[in-house]
Amino acid sequence: MSKRRKRASSKVTRLQAQTRAIRLFNGLILCLFGLSVGLVAVATALPQKRKLEEKEMEYAHYLKREQEELALKEDKKAAYEALREDREYLEIHARDRLPLHREGESVYRIERNR
Repeated sequence: MSKRRKRASSKVTRLQAQTRAIRLFNGLILCLFGLSVGLVAVATALPQKRKLEEKEMEYAHYLKREQEELALKEDKKAAYEALREDREYLEIHARDRLPLHREGESVYRIERNR
């Protein structure tokens, strides 16, 4: 009987060793699978991150352009209001842009070659 018990216990020990080896192998495979999935996720995120950075730079460029246009609009509006309401500004503008002058004044214009 002792031989049978030895054989039975050696079978159990061998099965336990095989089970441990299979668990270790399965754990290793699972770790490699998780690592590969993580690397794929990172690899697919990199191009999207680059596109996001490009879009953010483009957005910043458009915001800057919008600010410049708003400043130009504000300047034009201020000039328009000054022409409508400020007689002195209107006179200065007319003397500068148009060939207008008061009686008895001599105006000398220097024209540049463009």
